[in-house]
Amino acid sequence: MAEKHMYKIIHFLFFCFCASHVAAVNNTLNQGNKLNFSTDTLVSNNGLFTLGFYSSGDPNISYFGILYKDSIYKGKPFWIANLDKPMANNTASLTLDTTGNLILSDASQDSVTLYSAQSTTNLAAVLEDSGNFVLQQVTTSGSTAQILWQSFDYPTDSYLPGMKLGVNYKTGTNWSLTSWLTDSFPTPGAFTLDWDPDIRELVLRRRGVIFWTSGQLLNNGTFEYTTFLAGSTQLDFIFNNVSDVDEAYLMYSVVTNEYTPADTLNFSMWTLEYDGSILDQYDSLYVLGPNLCDGSNTAFGCKRWEGSCRGKGDKFAVRSGGFDNPVPRNVYDNVSLTISDCKDMCWKDCKCVAATFGNSNRTGCTLFYGPFSQDLTGASVTYFVIVNDSPSPGRTNWIWIPIAIVLALAAILLGILLYLRRRKIQQKEKFLRELMTSDRPSDANELKNDGNMGHNLNIYSVVTIMEATNSFAIRNKLGEGGFGPVYKGILADGQEIAVKRLSRRSGQGLVEFKNELILIAKLQHTNLVRLLGCCIHGEEKMLVYEYMPNKSLDSIIFDESKKGLLNWGKRYSIIEGIAQGLLYLHKYSRLKIIHRDLKVSNILLDENLNPKISDFGMARIFNTNDMEVNTIRVVGTYGYMSPEYAMEGVFSVKSDVFSFGVLVLEIVSGRKNHSLFQLDRPIILVAYAWELWKEDRAIELLDPTLRDSYSKDQVLRCINVGLLCVEESASDRPAMPEVVSMLTSEATQLPPPKQPAFSTARSTKDTSFSEIRTENSSTNEVSISVLNAR
Repeated sequence: MAEKHMYKIIHFLFFCFCASHVAAVNNTLNQGNKLNFSTDTLVSNNGLFTLGFYSSGDPNISYFGILYKDSIYKGKPFWIANLDKPMANNTASLTLDTTGNLILSDASQDSVTLYSAQSTTNLAAVLEDSGNFVLQQVTTSGSTAQILWQSFDYPTDSYLPGMKLGVNYKTGTNWSLTSWLTDSFPTPGAFTLDWDPDIRELVLRRRGVIFWTSGQLLNNGTFEYTTFLAGSTQLDFIFNNVSDVDEAYLMYSVVTNEYTPADTLNFSMWTLEYDGSILDQYDSLYVLGPNLCDGSNTAFGCKRWEGSCRGKGDKFAVRSGGFDNPVPRNVYDNVSLTISDCKDMCWKDCKCVAATFGNSNRTGCTLFYGPFSQDLTGASVTYFVIVNDSPSPGRTNWIWIPIAIVLALAAILLGILLYLRRRKIQQKEKFLRELMTSDRPSDANELKNDGNMGHNLNIYSVVTIMEATNSFAIRNKLGEGGFGPVYKGILADGQEIAVKRLSRRSGQGLVEFKNELILIAKLQHTNLVRLLGCCIHGEEKMLVYEYMPNKSLDSIIFDESKKGLLNWGKRYSIIEGIAQGLLYLHKYSRLKIIHRDLKVSNILLDENLNPKISDFGMARIFNTNDMEVNTIRVVGTYGYMSPEYAMEGVFSVKSDVFSFGVLVLEIVSGRKNHSLFQLDRPIILVAYAWELWKEDRAIELLDPTLRDSYSKDQVLRCINVGLLCVEESASDRPAMPEVVSMLTSEATQLPPPKQPAFSTARSTKDTSFSEIRTENSSTNEVSISVLNAR
């Protein structure tokens, strides 16, 4: 512990901020100005953070970084811009030049470009209250127009609230931590800490080899092997896991709790130390202790080190003592080697008994091969010695009896588990035989191969799915729905597919899965997403769909940069296609289907931008003569639910009609229904369309990007139909056959609409839903069941 404090003192000495750095106490560097080594710093408005140049152990060089002000956390910077390229002292500066470049440089003309622009004006670099250094373009009024670069996108060895660990799929940016080489040298060291969004855990690697994992993120916001952080320290950590088609990352925030001292500022920082430990700096508690993963240990997320000659119980321990003189040893003075590299080299060298530093600056390695003599007084030099903590034979004799009892019980339990597993396999084989066509053999070996169901669906082998999706590589992930993630795949014949892995929380058993497959196989329409087949492997069940290259309608029509792809003719075609798909579900399919969750994000677009209705996770089956059904569990998406369903739990085909009406108005306007429009009061899209209709200004609802080319009659007809579909009373709304006729026949005389439901803005907390689904990518959830009519 004394040695640890010594290292912290060295931190303070090597990375102290010069007293003269108080000349410019503000948080902003304006365009055309610079920060000099000897005179200037930036200080955040809340006074917590300082940015400037810092001296290292070498008096001739400096680093540019950010630290907590007033020597909080021993004066060690938590972010450094030039880890691999220190600047010459006294001449170093940071410049935001007139062309928009943010550059570190010194008198030797050596430079580090943090951001490069071409003739960009109105820029400012700001040290924010979060500790994030941001280069932003500002408006003439001083507000932020856009962020061009930020230090949080380039973390070093520390993790702060608001900082991301993960990956940005669009830019290829990987947000991860890298340890320092030693406790005093900030050059990149041996350890990296990443967030793995597929298995939802933190992964620590030493030179690319997994060293430790945190275990999965638990429901209480902690990790399996860091549970002590929940409620027992001065701060509570709240982790937020975000995963979508653009990025996947872990972010955390903190709040004080009953253990927090009064009048204490709410700040936090995790640091990846040079020895691979992870330290919660606020409470000085280790998320991962420095000597926990010591060789053979596989508890608490540790991984056993590679080394064929090391046995069970072997581990590294810090011991005082010495060696016989002279003692065989190997000295490696390579300054890029850390103590963790030394221990790894010794572990793999079967003759090595201990390791320590090779150089006075705590770099390099010395490996010892002679017998070690321990000094129990602790006054001698300390080494990292390989010891064995396995219990002695005399202590283990008494435990054989309970071990034998445990083994017997384990054998009985194993027998039971094998019986249950065999029974489950037999059920699976029976299930698959029932789905296969009668002219195919029913040999169990066939379950390993691809086959064709009797319902025009395929059974894919797990090998086929893994090859198609590149073992569910994260770059192939399309999104995540309520029943599991969806991945893009390419079959051996070149066909593109979308594979949904049903999570265990979906609650679907084998029987429900079988019924669902057979049901969806019967829904065949050009405006419905087609299910190609399934794959069952152990406990995992997967659905395979046709791939939609243009994703969901909302990803285009609500994106200012993409909505131009949909001219009025294409939008009208999409509206008509959706109507035809709903008409098929309500009237012409073998079963009468109520979708219940029709919205723009559940409309997928093929390569020709033709619409396909997807996501039957909320769908329900009606008997042919049923008119409406009542349910006590209301599910759906706010803004698309009819009033009788949202308030009373009553749904029918007219519920889908209501959702279709909202969708039509969104497609016409290019705006979301919950967007607020200001007239004499804030109103939502449906109400705004009604106000324009009453004032004979309905054409103003049209998306401005379409004003140069459109059919006025078609636009007004679509708005009229949309308003008819969202009327308050279900009996006043047209059925889908009437809707299709109104859209496709110009001879059909349309009745004037009545005042629609939800004609004023309301928040989600005012609704009586028992569950509100958030809109989430273009995944196709499927969970259809039959309800009895009331």
